[in-house]
Amino acid sequence: MNKQDKENNYSSQNFEDIKHIDENGIEYWNARELMKVLEYGKWDNFMKVINKAKKSCENAGINVLEQFADVGKLSKRANNAEVMIKDYKLTRYACYLIAQNGDSRKKVIALAQTYFAVQTRKQEISEKEYSLLTEEEKRFYQRSLTRKGNYSLNQTAKKAGVKNFDRFHNYGYKGLYNGETADDIAKRKGLRYREDILDNMGSDELIANLFRISQTEQKLKKDKVQTEKYANITHYTVGKNIREVIAKNGGTMPEDLPTPKKSLKQLEKENKKSLKVK
Repeated sequence: MNKQDKENNYSSQNFEDIKHIDENGIEYWNARELMKVLEYGKWDNFMKVINKAKKSCENAGINVLEQFADVGKLSKRANNAEVMIKDYKLTRYACYLIAQNGDSRKKVIALAQTYFAVQTRKQEISEKEYSLLTEEEKRFYQRSLTRKGNYSLNQTAKKAGVKNFDRFHNYGYKGLYNGETADDIAKRKGLRYREDILDNMGSDELIANLFRISQTEQKLKKDKVQTEKYANITHYTVGKNIREVIAKNGGTMPEDLPTPKKSLKQLEKENKKSLKVK
């Protein structure tokens, strides 16, 4: 790929593709992976940028260790000897500071500066505002995220060989809901035929499903899954793992969470009627 083609391929997706989400649902980036996207060939050179970013973080009065978590990892050499190499688990804000202190002559650095600045600001606003939302507003917000997440997951699953998407999603539900399929969940909630189960979940249940969706997409990509069978197994395993995390933290299982009295579709209709009356 020549330089011009490379520049034409730059987009925010470069940074989304290397984004990870930990067991608590918190997003992060690995410094080694970010280094490649930002086109730094040597770790020592990238460390200079990281150190500048750390200093900026310190000057802003923000805990450096929380933003730049030191996570060393084993790496194999040509002779199969294993050595510990340095790496960092970076928050979105840490990535923003790295971009700000990077080589501004690079087009990808300019893109990173814009991407992480905008996304960091969006995250600050959403976190602050989210706590002020009513439960109904939180449901609409989380439902919007699950809708976008499922669309993205379906695209990834399709590339992994999935053709029967109902079955694929049922594997995820079965892992998270202790064997229940989408139909089982709908029956338990007392829903009508083909009524959307996600529209009939509270915000906490939607969050658990959003975590299942995002983690499954990441694992399909990371493991380079190529068959429908293993895509289904992956979805089930991720759902089950999230269920185990909920249990370990003493949380309420998704099937035990209350079903809202009104679906989001009903609330939308009521909102439209009230607007017409006004």
